[in-house]
Amino acid sequence: MSNRKQALHIIRKLRQEGFEALLAGGCVRDRLLKRPASDYDVATDATPKEVMRMFGRTLKIGAKFGVVMVLLDGRQVEVATFRTEGGYADGRRPGYVAFASAREDAARRDFTVNGMFYDPVTDSLHDFVGGQADLRAKIIRTIGDPGQRFSEDYLRMLRAVRFAVKLDFEIEPATWTSITAHADKLSAISAERIAAELEEILTHPNRRRGGELLFASGLVRAIFAEFTDTTAQKALAVLERLPRAVSFGLAMAAFCVGLPTAAALTLCRQLKLSNAAIKHIRFLLTYRGALCETEMSLSRLKLLMYEPYFTDLMKLERAIVKAEGKSLRPLNAINKRAEAIDPAAVHPEPLLDGHTLIAMGAAPGPMVGRLAQELYIAQLEEHLKTPAQAKRWATEWLAEHR
Repeated sequence: MSNRKQALHIIRKLRQEGFEALLAGGCVRDRLLKRPASDYDVATDATPKEVMRMFGRTLKIGAKFGVVMVLLDGRQVEVATFRTEGGYADGRRPGYVAFASAREDAARRDFTVNGMFYDPVTDSLHDFVGGQADLRAKIIRTIGDPGQRFSEDYLRMLRAVRFAVKLDFEIEPATWTSITAHADKLSAISAERIAAELEEILTHPNRRRGGELLFASGLVRAIFAEFTDTTAQKALAVLERLPRAVSFGLAMAAFCVGLPTAAALTLCRQLKLSNAAIKHIRFLLTYRGALCETEMSLSRLKLLMYEPYFTDLMKLERAIVKAEGKSLRPLNAINKRAEAIDPAAVHPEPLLDGHTLIAMGAAPGPMVGRLAQELYIAQLEEHLKTPAQAKRWATEWLAEHR
């Protein structure tokens, strides 16, 4: 059963029990825009206890805020009770929740385009906030006073940018003014939530627009003051020239391309990115420029090719070269060389292992490590192809370094 069918099943069951039940939020917006929706959420006047009573498998993680997750066929559908909220003390969570009507519930939501309800039974739209008009005008506007909406959850400022990017809409002037006025408050939001929004923005094909809004609003500098106008412009130029579909690691490396590697990694740690993501970004920024070395050795090329992020490095390098208006010839030459290398030859098994080298007279420790490294480089350069050749080479090396 698809997420949509699950939501409709829940709505029908709630209606059969005498409750009001509607589709809510993003799925309504996407339906009006004739776009595929990723999630279907249900809003109802049934209380969390009543929802949990009606459905066998539920998660009540957000029940005190009026939200229950209903489990059907291994999927989750969010079912939220119509409510009003208030008493925001931490810029994120409400101090109190009161159950209310659909109209009152719409008034506490973030943006007009997300504040509509749809009744799939009667095929009718419930728009109490002017969301349909703003969809036609292609505008992102807060519901009610922007300052109040953002003070309830300052992450909404980043969400405004995300929706402007994903929908290719403009941010309404009063909403934009409030974002710029409150941008410094973003630093109070948890790093994980900020990182999740940045990933949505920077991996979207419209990422150049997202970068422009992030820098112009002051939201980026609220997170990381080391960005300057120069580094911002370089980031925008490189982001624009990435392929449409990119990983977050590649997008983040492009975003930080004007920063020293150490500064970029400091930002990544502040955002509490995973160790895998940081390793990805470190590799891309450390070796930016390497693929334009016209005289790159075969062994160095193979070592780079063995890294799991080599393809992303090629994409980043191409975007940087295009952004700087330089010739792609050196990069294309390296790419041609890489394509001609047999994948099995990129990271072959060493011709001799450490035990053999020690038996030949290499002292355990730094000496055997250095010998093994230089021997492997010679192997990658294809100067050595058999164990016998490797032994002769190692014997000569040991004679020179004893």
